[in-house]
Amino acid sequence: MAANTSPLAQQVAAHSGWFHRIDVGGGIVTPGIDDSPEKLKHVQLPQRMDGLTVLDIGAWDGFFSFECERRGAKRVVAADWYCWQGVGKQGFEIARAALHSKVEDVELKVEDLTPQALGTFDIVLFLGVLYHAEDPMHYLRIVRSLCKGKAFVETVVDALDYPRPAMVFYPGKSLNNDPSNFWGPNRLAVEAMLGEVGFRSVHMVDTYYGNRMVFHASV
Repeated sequence: MAANTSPLAQQVAAHSGWFHRIDVGGGIVTPGIDDSPEKLKHVQLPQRMDGLTVLDIGAWDGFFSFECERRGAKRVVAADWYCWQGVGKQGFEIARAALHSKVEDVELKVEDLTPQALGTFDIVLFLGVLYHAEDPMHYLRIVRSLCKGKAFVETVVDALDYPRPAMVFYPGKSLNNDPSNFWGPNRLAVEAMLGEVGFRSVHMVDTYYGNRMVFHASV
């Protein structure tokens, strides 16, 4: 089969920092290192999101932002700072243009996300971010302040055999050779922290790869 030489295919190939695997049309899927479609199954988003507002914290290339828009969300805000400042925002911008998407982008640190600046949202996505937080409780309080419906939280977990809420600290690059990884909470800790910051109902809905869990937390 001949290689795709369209301008979009060339754009996608020229960007070396892809994380998400996004189907951008024309038979082109971005070559991300993350198996985003597989992760989507575990996150368990609603099949239809018509009329809902969504905030995707730590959006990176925007896979989940664009998926929420595809499912009918009326407003989607993709927020990132760490990845867009470090790896770059080009992947998100290529995908948004290719998909003719209306997803908004906000380049702010988690600490600077406020209801005053953004409003509140029916759904807040907090996927793959919690274990990067030096102060996990502070981050979860921010998530709660921005959420008027349900938060979807996906994170690395650890110490699953410990019978009380606990977290493992990862000094230096001890987790995946990545100095931005700080904490591996166990299931009990995530559930307790989400309850502590004000979510009334918290459920662990899936576990995968042996060390990752997904939680749904409702206000």
